[in-house]
Amino acid sequence: MTEQQSRPREIVLGVAGGIAAYKACEVLRRLREAGHHVQVVATRAALEFIGAATFEALSGRPVLSGVFENVYDVEHVALGRRAELVVLVPATADLLARMAQGRADDLLTSTLLTARCPVLAAPAMHTEMWEHPATVDNVATLRRRGTIVLEPASGRLTGADTGPGRLPEPAEIAEFARLLLEWGAVTDGEPFPLPRDLEGRRVVVSAGGTAEPLDPVRTLGNRSSGRQGYALARVAAQRGAEVTLVAGTTADLDPPAAVELRRVQTTREMRDAVLDAAKAADVVVMAAAVSDFRPAALSVGKIKKGDEPPSIPLEFNPDILRELVTEDVPRRLVVGFAAETGDEHGSVLDYARAKLERKGCDLLVVNAVGVGRAFEVEDNEGWLLGADGTSEPLPMGSKAALAARVWDAVAERLR
Repeated sequence: MTEQQSRPREIVLGVAGGIAAYKACEVLRRLREAGHHVQVVATRAALEFIGAATFEALSGRPVLSGVFENVYDVEHVALGRRAELVVLVPATADLLARMAQGRADDLLTSTLLTARCPVLAAPAMHTEMWEHPATVDNVATLRRRGTIVLEPASGRLTGADTGPGRLPEPAEIAEFARLLLEWGAVTDGEPFPLPRDLEGRRVVVSAGGTAEPLDPVRTLGNRSSGRQGYALARVAAQRGAEVTLVAGTTADLDPPAAVELRRVQTTREMRDAVLDAAKAADVVVMAAAVSDFRPAALSVGKIKKGDEPPSIPLEFNPDILRELVTEDVPRRLVVGFAAETGDEHGSVLDYARAKLERKGCDLLVVNAVGVGRAFEVEDNEGWLLGADGTSEPLPMGSKAALAARVWDAVAERLR
């Protein structure tokens, strides 16, 4: 990661008046733990939900709210000029409406009119409000102007209500905030990594590892955390795709917002779920690290520890990626993943190119694996190889940034 990517950044955290305002505290904590300077700008209604003292303790700065505070500094202009990112948590229906109208009737909306940095809005409201034609139009207007309005999650809302409109989890919001800051440091902010270029597309992503039972206690598996697959699903959903995520064994990860999640355990279960979801898909990304082998027989009882280690015969699992490629679906684009190590016979890229030719997929993401690399870590790097002979390095950065690069290549090919 470059010095520009890792340096502390100036972030404005705008908090509007909704019950989800309490989750802004967790977003604030995560941004601060990443080393950034965060200025909370809260509406008067937000401070009815969360007291200023909480935000001030977490940010180390006084909360700003009124336009008549620090008038001599012309605060809204100063804030807009300093900000390198504005994050809105929660972005209520009222705030989205006032933003779309270009209103400047409090410090937060005034700041938004002066800011020239990326603006990331995380909506939270009842389903009826999110789906109302007025909100739909407001969101479309803001996106057209360049505001990044996330798709909300589906789930429990206020009271007994459930449905789309739930605030995405704080970890996901912080992940997208990092993505925007990281992207801007590399590309000067153009183009942003979350264009709505996958709208109308159906996408399937596999993630995590698989666990093949040996006996009632033990399994044969691998170290995949699922973070890269989850990042691919998150980014695709926020670029407008209809996403199905088939997840095997993973770390304790929150389900991505606006994504259908299907859980499996074994490679055969993953095969069935992926092939079923892929029937109507435009793109399938096999990011899962599936077990190539499984025990030839499942022991009914626990395998006892004896004087000698037991001999466990193995058999091959189905090759899901190869099946996807050989299915007669001309319009489908298939992306594979390869976790490789080099040896005296060839480099990581040598083995990856051979795999690309053998599997026949359209794109192959290659990771060099080892201690502290690719698996069970927050960041990732590698190469993106194309069946057309292209090769693009994927520089070290967040797994969301790598996901954005992959979707850039997918979107280009879909066009």
